[in-house]
Amino acid sequence: MALGSPLLSHRVPKAMALMSRLSLWGQRGQIYSEEAFRHMLAIERKRAIRSSRSLLLLLVRFKGASGSRVEIPPAVSAALFSGLALCVREIDFVGWHREGRIAGAVLAQGHLMLNSHAVPRIIERVTAVLRSRLSTSEAEKLDVRVIPLGRG
Repeated sequence: MALGSPLLSHRVPKAMALMSRLSLWGQRGQIYSEEAFRHMLAIERKRAIRSSRSLLLLLVRFKGASGSRVEIPPAVSAALFSGLALCVREIDFVGWHREGRIAGAVLAQGHLMLNSHAVPRIIERVTAVLRSRLSTSEAEKLDVRVIPLGRG
């Protein structure tokens, strides 16, 4: 079916407008807004189900003194997302899981089950990269989690 066909002609511009409004950067190194991130996560979950793949949801937040989530300042979020860009592959995507509070990345996995060391290694690597880009006080508040979303 061609992009100019009557069936798709009204959908493509609408989808393109939605994605351009919802993402913060251009195609390469794209950071999705919360709405776009959740939309892309839903698409990726459906794709994983069809192909029997698993997904990992990487979440990054900063904890306050009481352990509660704190707002991520714009300067810190820039360092955070540039660090995350170093940790993900071209097929993965990053964005706001909770706007201004929790950054996320969806990591597509293969058909094989993850070994027991994969998740801790991912957390260690991401934490090390992000801490290298943050001040000491910000790095102390950093909380990185990986949630396996199961097999499709």
